[in-house]
Amino acid sequence: MKKTFKFFGFVLLLFLVYFGITSYPKLDLISGFSAKSVASGHFIDHRTLDLIEKSDNDIKLINLAKNKINESATTVTSSVFGFKERKAIYRVGLGATLINDDFDISTPYKIPKRSQQNSDLAFPYGDKEPKDTVFSNIDYEKLAKAVANAFDEKGKKSKRTRSLLVIYKDKIIAEKYDTGFDKNSKILGWSMTKSITSALFGVLQKERKLDIYKPAPVPEWANDERSKITINDLLHMNSGLEWKEDYTTICDATKMLFQAEDMTQSQLVKPAKFKPNTHWNYSSGTTNLLSGILRRQFKTYQEYLDFWYSALIDKIGMHSMVVETDMKGNFVGSSYGWATTRDWSKFGLLYLHKGNWNGNQILEESWVKYAATPTNDSHGVYGAHFWLNAGGKYKDVPRDLFSCNGFQGQRIFIIPSCNMVIVRMGLTEDSNFYFNGLLRDIIGSVRKSQ
Repeated sequence: MKKTFKFFGFVLLLFLVYFGITSYPKLDLISGFSAKSVASGHFIDHRTLDLIEKSDNDIKLINLAKNKINESATTVTSSVFGFKERKAIYRVGLGATLINDDFDISTPYKIPKRSQQNSDLAFPYGDKEPKDTVFSNIDYEKLAKAVANAFDEKGKKSKRTRSLLVIYKDKIIAEKYDTGFDKNSKILGWSMTKSITSALFGVLQKERKLDIYKPAPVPEWANDERSKITINDLLHMNSGLEWKEDYTTICDATKMLFQAEDMTQSQLVKPAKFKPNTHWNYSSGTTNLLSGILRRQFKTYQEYLDFWYSALIDKIGMHSMVVETDMKGNFVGSSYGWATTRDWSKFGLLYLHKGNWNGNQILEESWVKYAATPTNDSHGVYGAHFWLNAGGKYKDVPRDLFSCNGFQGQRIFIIPSCNMVIVRMGLTEDSNFYFNGLLRDIIGSVRKSQ
């Protein structure tokens, strides 16, 4: 019997050692992800803890976290087996922020000034429900089948689509939501937010307040080889700076999102590995660095906060949108934009119409072309913070398609040759969701007008 106890004791010891080596360092990230996810989902979209834990946090290791919501303090605390407790706080106007023990939650804070004009126009240019429109060149039965096929059958959990919206010639021709979601549900776009950040530079470029082809205004780079990096290089993700983005492990991106106080610094401090414009490397740190550069364009912090909404978001009626901030008050332009599916589609429509919003030229046509032009060394898959089909990733889809892409399969597909915007929000990537087939079938349901 003693030998048996010794054996199990030895096995337990081996397990604890293995756990300590392989998993303990990840606990901080696991509880951090969980706390932030619950705080955002609950306080921004009013989801229940049960729904968040069974859907948003239904990810390997993340599902180990235990979460507690404090409604009065608008905070969430999470831990794994009682270890590495992390806290996130929700603040109106700023969303949820993952905080550390040094963060003073009693400190007064500024919020963006929002502008919401109630319009008598129908969607997408106003607040009224769109009128039913029937196009003679659409096979609606085929379209409905394609849309339905994007969702899981009852009891299954593989495709995990939450919403799907199809817009043709500015009219909604298909719209479907999973159980628990509707047109008012705010959904995290993850890296689709990068395209929002990029567009803000387009606004400044149009106003001649910035030249993206000049060296990036980063004083810390003034005396080394990084001084040659331009904003153009940063927008194209080919600055040559060191960065690792791999969400299956502890990396630069995960440490930035779940540990950094100031996310604009994470890429800024990295050394150069390659010459600018020679090596494409996808980097969320680069986008947050750009958010920091945007902040430096304004005399006051309030102007920076307001600009995101007054210059773009509210101007195109994305009134549901909330872009969350880090502990230092920077917008997390890489990852943390929330909006309804319909509002995400408005951003796609802005680019479909070459920067024009109902007669107001918000972005120059040349900027939209710039965003959809392949980056050097990306093999036709990436432009200026937009993903492209120029290289034929989606083989059955027009090559002029470009898109905003986010973690877990968030997508805004813009297809100029089809006069179409398709938004899909969900919880699965390409490996589990056949985007090429979805796009092919939706496009195939619309015959080209004569």
